[in-house]
Amino acid sequence: MKPEVVIPILIPMLAGALCLTCWRWRNVQRWISVFSGAGLLAASVVLLQKVQTDGIQVAHMGSWPAPYGISLVADLLSAIMVVVTGIIGLAVAVYSLATMTRSHEAFGYYPLLHLMLAGVVGAFLTGDIFNLYVWFEILLIASFGLMILGGERAQMEGAIKYVTLNLISSAMFLTAVGLLYGYAGTLNMADLAVKLNGADQTGLVTVIAMLFLVAFGIKAAAFPLFFWLPASYHTPPVAISAVFAGLLTKVGVYALYRVFSLIFVQDTGFTHGTVLMAMGIFTMVTGVLGAAAQFEVRRILSFHIISQIGYMLVGLALFTPLAIAGGVFYIFHHIIVKTNLFLISGIMYRYHGSYDLAHLGGLYRSAPWLAALFLVPAMSLAGLPPLSGFFAKFTVIKAGVIEGHWLMVTMALIVGLLTLYSMIKIWAEAFWKKLPDDAKPLRGERDPHLYVLYAPVAVLALMTLTIGFGAEWFVQLAMATAEQLTSPSVYINAVLGGSQ
Repeated sequence: MKPEVVIPILIPMLAGALCLTCWRWRNVQRWISVFSGAGLLAASVVLLQKVQTDGIQVAHMGSWPAPYGISLVADLLSAIMVVVTGIIGLAVAVYSLATMTRSHEAFGYYPLLHLMLAGVVGAFLTGDIFNLYVWFEILLIASFGLMILGGERAQMEGAIKYVTLNLISSAMFLTAVGLLYGYAGTLNMADLAVKLNGADQTGLVTVIAMLFLVAFGIKAAAFPLFFWLPASYHTPPVAISAVFAGLLTKVGVYALYRVFSLIFVQDTGFTHGTVLMAMGIFTMVTGVLGAAAQFEVRRILSFHIISQIGYMLVGLALFTPLAIAGGVFYIFHHIIVKTNLFLISGIMYRYHGSYDLAHLGGLYRSAPWLAALFLVPAMSLAGLPPLSGFFAKFTVIKAGVIEGHWLMVTMALIVGLLTLYSMIKIWAEAFWKKLPDDAKPLRGERDPHLYVLYAPVAVLALMTLTIGFGAEWFVQLAMATAEQLTSPSVYINAVLGGSQ
């Protein structure tokens, strides 16, 4: 047993249980939440260092060797995702101290938050395709509970769409798992890669691959399966919206990267070059056009989640080391930037009581620090140098140029310009223009908890700057991750050892 692989799952699970035990003591739950976030971040950093120095880490549950038992596997991709989960978990836990109402806390906000984080981390670390389904269901149940906290009409409408589409996705996922097990006789992902290598019924394998693609595409909010996201992510409290925006769709993207680099690589010309590429391009374009048509901050940001997912998908679709490195870089950059933008929208709401751009204004003069903190993730999302988004977009586009995929390159550049337009629209309306006469008066300066809101926002903005100015180290890490993903034998040998 390798405890560094198991501990990142145990910490949020234990935190959720402790919060349930301390149901009547809100302040105790708050501190448990913050310390759990810090503990998860520390454990994830240790895990990443271990993977970097000693290679892929594998823990066989119950001492049953793969493929007979359940395995937890940490390679560079999963370790990076766990680290970013720890960062977001801690940031949202601190932000929640000043934003969660007594009623939300009384109905289980903190237990649900940490149960969801446990599901996210478990999905990143599992080496078993059925247990990936189990962890998906854990985070789905917890996220549904978080979405309906408060019971407002808009929340319930959004939650119904969210859970309905995700239950359809789960049913397709489980069907695909059953077909895959019936064909290969195993559920261990490394063993599946061995069994499907040189499969004689490639048509059947491709059909199963398409089922997984649709199931994970729904969870990743990829075209044409994304319409549940902009209908739901703007409805819950902003701390919940932020953690959803940062992490939930990325679990679906992670699953696509995992299975379409390890298991389903028999017909990459069709699965990657045709289907995934088309899905990625349409996701970029439809998402950014939806954002351009919105005039409410969280709706704009929700549509931009979709458009940025497209960049991640085309990185996988090109299926070269450089493209996958760009996609991996894009994933961890986007998680930090998008979470931060949602948190900033919550501070904007604290000042004027609205997310509607028509009722906002004057924040550049009244809250200059907020204006500066907004510009960092906003311009990074648009891909302006020297911020992290520039290097993420540059790497993906460079890979497309090398492969001669000019349609993707053109669409990626156009989407970048339209993203910049959306961010400038928020800046012009919320920060630069004069506050409308009918807007609510400025109240943020009298908020005693304002520093608690600014602290995680400032730290995430600093991380965005660090990734941008220290891009060489992060690109090298992404390249090392891509080398592992494009050399599945390394993963297979680490999990199966001499049992293959």
